[in-house]
Amino acid sequence: MTVSLTSQDPARLAVDALVVAVAQQDGAPVVLGADHLPKELRAQLADAAALGITGAADEVRRLPGTGLAATVVVLTGVGPADTLTPEALRRAAGAATRELAGTGSVALAFPTDDVAAVAEGALLGAYSYTRYRASQTAKLAPVAAIQIVTAHPRDRAALAAVARAEVIAAAVHGTRDLVNAAPNDLYPAAFAEAAKAAAKDSGAKGLKITVLDDKALAAGGYGGLIGVGQGSVRGPRLVKIAYSPSRPKVKVALVGKGITFDSGGISIKPAAGMEAMKSDMAGAAAVLHTVIAAARLELPVAVTGWLCLAENMPSGTAQRPSDVLTIRGGKTVEVLNTDAEGRLVMADGLVAAVEEKPDVVIDIATLTGAQLVALGHRVSAVMGTDDVRGEVVDAAGASGEQFWPMPLPADLRAGLKSKVADIANVSDRFGGMLTAGIFLQEFVGTTPWAHLDIAGPAYNERSAHGYTPVGGTGVGVRTLLALLEGRAPAV
Repeated sequence: MTVSLTSQDPARLAVDALVVAVAQQDGAPVVLGADHLPKELRAQLADAAALGITGAADEVRRLPGTGLAATVVVLTGVGPADTLTPEALRRAAGAATRELAGTGSVALAFPTDDVAAVAEGALLGAYSYTRYRASQTAKLAPVAAIQIVTAHPRDRAALAAVARAEVIAAAVHGTRDLVNAAPNDLYPAAFAEAAKAAAKDSGAKGLKITVLDDKALAAGGYGGLIGVGQGSVRGPRLVKIAYSPSRPKVKVALVGKGITFDSGGISIKPAAGMEAMKSDMAGAAAVLHTVIAAARLELPVAVTGWLCLAENMPSGTAQRPSDVLTIRGGKTVEVLNTDAEGRLVMADGLVAAVEEKPDVVIDIATLTGAQLVALGHRVSAVMGTDDVRGEVVDAAGASGEQFWPMPLPADLRAGLKSKVADIANVSDRFGGMLTAGIFLQEFVGTTPWAHLDIAGPAYNERSAHGYTPVGGTGVGVRTLLALLEGRAPAV
């Protein structure tokens, strides 16, 4: 896929589709930048409402390219004209390129100087996953070439914005690919190999990967990973991917949950919906590609990612309810429910991350069904140290992702008391998302920290929307990158 900037008259661009924006203004649709279009087409669009066009977000309509060099004109809704935010532009551009799958070349003529938002949205929308398809791959293939119309195609800032958008989109797409992979292909050892390949193929400098296998994990006291993974014939892994620029003054640790399939273990899940549990490694996928993107962008921040990989299966060797595990560092956990396994592997990863004394540690995980109950399918939760939690919310707002700040009420800690160990892995069902955060808090000590619960937004089982496809979404990558970029000026 290629992206370029052009100042050429949109009507003369010889592309397969010309995309223009439609907004809602005073209750009626209005085509933005219509003066760029030939009079024949302007006349056709003069009463867009009569064509059933509203300008609502995610609305995409194709019309013949009357008077255009392009084959068709595509109208994409941006919502209310008075709130033309960067995210509205991202969604509109992404909805258009998503709907134009199978199209060779597309030009976007939006009346805005925000090249970054248009490029990012268009690239995020230009995605498809065809690994397991034997046919129709051409029809589903993402747009091959994207041109963005701007008055200043050689402007350094605009060119840099496009380059950054390409890196971000590659990271999000890479995350989606991992989430969409079948669990018989993506098990812990395979994920570790995929991480090595992704780092190598990125061409980025300053990356180093270390993989701890079953024996190394046992020797290192990683009881959470060992306990969760022992029910599977495919053993757990802990992958450390470190980006080390020259003389960094800021150190950030990212920890990602990587349960490559979650059956629930002995506390087995209901059959209905279990197929979506291949996505329980979305946090680790986001961490992997965030670190690679930071290296590609050459951010002056040292970033270390910890991918906590295991497959949670029921078998004669699986951990049992009432087992006691010893997490790295010595704290013991009574396992009351083997389906609350993510927090066990994350505990090991958090301890390992904190041992290296980072300035801040961020963990990201598809951790609780309670997140879905509280915030739904599109809004993720963030808990942790107040200032870091706020930093995540600000980074999410700047990048176009939705993260909602949640508390960690001290009174909920009592529900995690164990009669035989330092802490139990579950409490009662009420406040389950917050209780999971309180459990993780036990393993970060005084290190500034935030916990991101992306259980719902990580995997879209409903219809596609904006630049978000069905399946893996890649949520969290843009927020984490924005947070890293926000820390970079302090260097």
